[in-house]
Amino acid sequence: MIAWCYACYTFLHIEDKMMPLVNYGIKCMSMGFLVEEKAAIVWRGLMVMSAIQKLLRGVDWGILDVLVVDMPPGTGDTQLTISQQVPVSGVVMVTTPQDIALQDVRRGAVMFKQVGIEVFGMIQNMSVFICSNCGHQSHIFGENGAAQITDELGIPLIGDVPLEASIREGSDIGKPVARQTGGPCATVYQDIAMKIWSKLKSVN
Repeated sequence: MIAWCYACYTFLHIEDKMMPLVNYGIKCMSMGFLVEEKAAIVWRGLMVMSAIQKLLRGVDWGILDVLVVDMPPGTGDTQLTISQQVPVSGVVMVTTPQDIALQDVRRGAVMFKQVGIEVFGMIQNMSVFICSNCGHQSHIFGENGAAQITDELGIPLIGDVPLEASIREGSDIGKPVARQTGGPCATVYQDIAMKIWSKLKSVN
């Protein structure tokens, strides 16, 4: 049996396991689903570890091809808990080209290497803005910042995601641009996904 919890807007099994939300065949669960919309989540230490355990083992994930964990930037409790308690095949770092973001992603990549988790590569988000009227390219957040870090750390640059309105619009309405056919942004995401999937198959 399945019940609907009106407090956290989540489906619950009778066995007290949460049912993930599903869209486009992708199962999803987030702490954001479990708190009020405007509530701040200010957790550290044991609370973070407990929440991660609940999301990983308290959800009826069923049979999965791959489980992707989206983590905040940095080298804090979330990253350490995941690296110590979960068998991780590898990590993908995501950054923007600006210097302050690159500092965080460098620390993160070094941390994962130190705990023995392979860094599959890096994705550079908001890499370039292309004017829809004239086609002029503007590197608003800097140019080729991620390439400098990947060269330094010896990891591949998996892909560059442009600063594109259609990506934001699709995200806001729940229609990912990667589902489009033939669009340049869709191709970027699809190429990134195929590279990560190929790497996963090689390590597993």
